[in-house]
Amino acid sequence: MNRVRASRLIGSSFGLVFVQANAAALPTPVSIPLRVASIAAFLVLGVFNRRPAPETTTAPTPRFGGRYWLVVTAEVVGIAVGLAVINSVLHTPTATVGWIAFVVGVHFFGLATAWSRPQLRVLGGSMAACGAAGVALAFLGAPAAAVSTVAGILPGVLLFGSVWWSSRTTA
Repeated sequence: MNRVRASRLIGSSFGLVFVQANAAALPTPVSIPLRVASIAAFLVLGVFNRRPAPETTTAPTPRFGGRYWLVVTAEVVGIAVGLAVINSVLHTPTATVGWIAFVVGVHFFGLATAWSRPQLRVLGGSMAACGAAGVALAFLGAPAAAVSTVAGILPGVLLFGSVWWSSRTTA
């Protein structure tokens, strides 16, 4: 599997995880179609997407070397420390989804630098904003469905959209 296909599979996998993990907070008539749609998006964008990278791009293909693993390690540590504080010190477990989305969003800024792909900052900023809004909603006592939608489902949709955007070809 080449690096472009690997990055599409990774992006769509995380989009799937964000939606699947957070759809349970929604009413069943909304949750089930959303889950089915996310599985379809994962299959179309991540598994069966054989489109070549756009010809008009000059961006280098992603490299999963040392800089990538440094960003991922920082992400994992950031998530773990934040979750420990949110659950053990602040006692607001509904904020966890927002924290995860925030850290995942911030990690895209590192990937933008490591991969020389500044357009990833748009995805990163959008996801970080969703995560920050989700944390704020949780601390304000918003319903879990609102937090899950803003900080979980919307970031999943953003990930799917990013994979779609990166795989479009010019006519």
